[in-house]
Amino acid sequence: MTKPQPQNGMWVIGYGSLIFKPPPHVSLKITGYLQGYIRRFWQSSIDHRGTPASPGRVVTLISLDELRDQKRFFHSDLHTYELKNGDIVDIDHSIDDLKPQDLKVWGCAYYIDAEHVDEVKEYLDIREQNGYELRSVKFYIKAEEGGGCDDGRGARVEGSGVPEADRQNDEFGDFIHSSIYIGGLDLDSFIGPEPIEQTASIIKSNVGPSGKNSEYLIKLTHAVRELNCRDYYLEDLLKLIQEE
Repeated sequence: MTKPQPQNGMWVIGYGSLIFKPPPHVSLKITGYLQGYIRRFWQSSIDHRGTPASPGRVVTLISLDELRDQKRFFHSDLHTYELKNGDIVDIDHSIDDLKPQDLKVWGCAYYIDAEHVDEVKEYLDIREQNGYELRSVKFYIKAEEGGGCDDGRGARVEGSGVPEADRQNDEFGDFIHSSIYIGGLDLDSFIGPEPIEQTASIIKSNVGPSGKNSEYLIKLTHAVRELNCRDYYLEDLLKLIQEE
């Protein structure tokens, strides 16, 4: 019996390796951000950038709700890393004082046409099988002035071809609902808060079937820069792995 084809296309968000290594059959790419999340190298990798004997590190997302609820991991403060005079400085923010719009993760969303949805889902399920789960979130395709990118222009859209049926709006701007793979905090692959120096040391030394762990960090940092953005956590990690 022939399997019925999906009637609708699918949006997939890239906030890690999908930014620099997109899925197949992409017909439209937009750039923008997820609101109310932080991006951290707190996900263990034993199948791509490390091995079971020596796990590497890859990125995952932690939501503001999880930051508030999981005080066993995060206590009451959130550290935002920035470089000042060559030194890493932790700026403490009380999690209870933060609003979702205070936290943004910049990335890409890819549109997959209906005839390729099943194939791409299978591809992603295999690629993201080590400790990730599929969720649906809002991905904002327009940003307010000064919304986090260095040049203050907000999100960049490649073409205006976002289907009107997919485009929605709230007080923060235009968004789409999109699928995303996120590592759950209760899974064994979630490392939890880790000193940035320790994370950098692990990334610097590990290698997995997909290559050097450091290559993942380098490519991701450069890919985010190409969005006209700077993620200072990534920038600080990159500086640390380049130190002798």
